[in-house]
Amino acid sequence: MAKLNFRPLHDRVVVKRIDADTKTKGGIIIPDSAKEKPQEGQVVAVGPGGRDEAGKLIPIDVKAGDRVLFGKWSGTEIKLDGEELLIMKESDIMGVVG
Repeated sequence: MAKLNFRPLHDRVVVKRIDADTKTKGGIIIPDSAKEKPQEGQVVAVGPGGRDEAGKLIPIDVKAGDRVLFGKWSGTEIKLDGEELLIMKESDIMGVVG
């Protein structure tokens, strides 16, 4: 993965979607028009974290390289250096895939 010239702020995370399989377990090929956007991705960059009411920094639990699951409508789609990425809050991430 190329070096990203973008640093998210606060508790934001940049995620690259991981493409879903184009074939089912039974061998049926899924056409592009019937595919849903994947809800799994790889973390590309993370912000420093949010702040609590006292101003103390709350670090983010995910790090660059983690595979994560997120909600279907989570994040804002952007295009940086020709790559389609998502910027979302850490709270939009449901979990890290082992």
